[in-house]
Amino acid sequence: MDWADERRAVLRDALGIGVATGAYALSFGALGTAAGLSVTQTCATSVLMFTGASQYALVGVLGAGGSPLAGAATAVLLGARNALYGLRLSQVLGVRGGWRLVAAQLVLDESSAMAVGRASQLGARLGFWATGLAVYLLWNLGTLLGALGAQALPDPRALGLDAAAPAAFLALMAPRLTGREPWLVASAAGLVAMASVPLVPAGVPVLLAALVAVVAGARPSRAARREERRGASAPGRREEARR
Repeated sequence: MDWADERRAVLRDALGIGVATGAYALSFGALGTAAGLSVTQTCATSVLMFTGASQYALVGVLGAGGSPLAGAATAVLLGARNALYGLRLSQVLGVRGGWRLVAAQLVLDESSAMAVGRASQLGARLGFWATGLAVYLLWNLGTLLGALGAQALPDPRALGLDAAAPAAFLALMAPRLTGREPWLVASAAGLVAMASVPLVPAGVPVLLAALVAVVAGARPSRAARREERRGASAPGRREEARR
C-alpha cells in the first residue's frame, strides 16, 4: 500500500471510530445528568477527563449515592492505564514541547490502537492524531446532545438511565476478559465488591474491587512462575548430566 492509499484508509477508520464513539457518548451525557450532574458539569468531564471508562465509573459512583472523592479515586485508577499507553506512544509520535500536552489529552484506547497497528511511522502518527481528534470532537458533541436531551425529560431516572452506567462499564470490560486469569480476577473483584456493599459507604466497594485487581497484577503470572521454576531447576539438571 502506497502512502496515499494508507492515508485514506487511516482517515476512513479514524472517522468511523469517531462516529461510533460519539454515538456512545449520547448515553454518557444522559447518564451524567441522571446521576445529578448539571449539563455543564457533565460536559466538563468529557472536555477535561476524556476517558470513557473513568467517566462512566465516576457517574456510576455518584448515581449510587457515593461521595465525589470515591468517584474521583475510582476514575483515577481506571485512567492510570493511559499513562502506560503514553510510554509506548512517546517513541512513536516523537512530539516535543507544548504538543506533548495536546498529545497526552488524546491518549486513549482507540488512538493508541490506531497508532501501534500501523506498519509505517507516518501512518502511526496520522492514525493517532486523526483518531484522537475525531473521538475527542465527537465524544464531546455526543455528551452535550445526550445531556441536553436528558434535561428535557421530567425525570431521566424514569427511563432506567441510572442503571445503565454499570451495564456500560461491563460492556467496556467484557472484551478484555480473554483468558482464564482475567475472568478469575474479575470474579474475585466482583465478589469483594458485592460483599462489601452493606458494610462500607457507596463508592468504596469499587475501590476495594480495584485493590483486588492491583494485588493480582502484582503477582507473577503463571507463565512467569513456570519459567522461574524451569530456570531454578536447570542448574540441577546440568549437574546430573555431568555426573
